Amino acid sequence: MKNSIFSIITGTGSYIPSQVVKNEKFLENEFYNSSKIKLAKTNDEIVKKFQQITDIEERRYVEDKYVTSDIGFFAAQKAIANAGIDKETLDYIIVAHNFGDILNTNRKSDIVPSLAARVKHKLEIKNPDTVAYDLPFGCPGWLQAVIQANYYIKSGDAQKVLVIGAETLSRISDPHDIDSMIYSDGAGAVILEATDSEEPVGIMAHKTRSDTYEHAHLLRMDVSYNPEFGNDTLFLKMNGRKLYEYALNTVPLVVKQSLDKAGLDISDIKKVLIHQANAKMDDAILARILRLYGIREIPENIMPMTISKLGNNSVATLPILFDLISRGELENHQLNKGDNLVFASVGAGMNVNTVIYRIP
Repeated sequence: MKNSIFSIITGTGSYIPSQVVKNEKFLENEFYNSSKIKLAKTNDEIVKKFQQITDIEERRYVEDKYVTSDIGFFAAQKAIANAGIDKETLDYIIVAHNFGDILNTNRKSDIVPSLAARVKHKLEIKNPDTVAYDLPFGCPGWLQAVIQANYYIKSGDAQKVLVIGAETLSRISDPHDIDSMIYSDGAGAVILEATDSEEPVGIMAHKTRSDTYEHAHLLRMDVSYNPEFGNDTLFLKMNGRKLYEYALNTVPLVVKQSLDKAGLDISDIKKVLIHQANAKMDDAILARILRLYGIREIPENIMPMTISKLGNNSVATLPILFDLISRGELENHQLNKGDNLVFASVGAGMNVNTVIYRIP
C-alpha cells in the first residue's frame, strides 16, 4: 500500500488557573431572570439545583494579572516542550477563542493584534513563515482549528502546526445570571505533525455543521439581567433549554457521520471526548450516540469528564481533557496505541463538529 500523509498529535499542554471557585461562592450573588426580575428562590436552593443539573462543584478563574493570550502561551510552551520540537519550525499557530484578551479592570474585548500574533511574540518566534491567526467559532473553535490544521498538513503545505484553545469566560459572565456558575477559564494546546503511514493513523475523519437559520442567537451577548447594573457592558447569554435540545438533536448525528466517513462503528471507539458544557447534557448525548447503534448500556469509562472540577472553559475544554489523559492525570483513563477516539463539540453559531482520531 502506498504511504499517505496523516496528522498526528505529538505534544500536548494545558494551563489550569490556580483560583478555585467553589459553588458556595455564589451564595453571595443576587440572581435575576431574563425579564430582569429578582429570583424568588433562595441562593441555597439555586446553587443546589445548579449542581444537580450540571454536576459542577467548582471551577477555575484566571489570575487577575493574566489575559487569554497569556494562558494560551503557557499551554503552548508545554505542548512544544512535550513534542520536543524547535518552535521555529512551526508552520502555523492557530488560536481558537471568542472574546480576545479581556483585562480584569476593563471588560472589553481586545483582539488587535490577533491572539495568535501575541502568542507567537511571547514565544519569541522569529520565523516569518510561521503564520499566526485566530479562529472564533464558539466552543467548537479548538476542534475546528484542528480540522484546519489537518487540511494544511494533508495538502503538504505544513509539517507542524500549533493549535491552541484559550478562554477567560469569567470576565464576560453576568454575576446576576445563574448561567455565570457554568463558566470558567483555561487553555489547552497541541502540536499536530505530518507523518507518512501505510495504515490510517491520527486524524481519520471529521465533520462540521453550522445551523444559523433558527439557532444563531442561542448564545449571544447582551446586558446584565440586573436592571441596576447598567447598559454599557455586554455579557455572555444563552438560551439553555433550546441549546440543550439542539445539542441532543445534532451532535449524535454528526458523530455518526464522521464514524461512517472513517469506516468505523461505535464499538471500535475507546473514548468519547465531548465538550465539557454540562455533565447531564453530555450523558444524554452519549446515550443517543449509542442508541443510533442499538446500544442501551453505556460502556464503563468511555466518556472522561472534567467539568465537575474545572467547569466549562469553552474552547479549552477538549485540549485540556486530552492533555490530562495523555499525561496520565485523569483517573481510570489511559490511551494506548491503536485506540480510536471521538472528539465532539457544540457551541455558539450554532456549530457542531467531530473528529475521529487514532492514537499512533
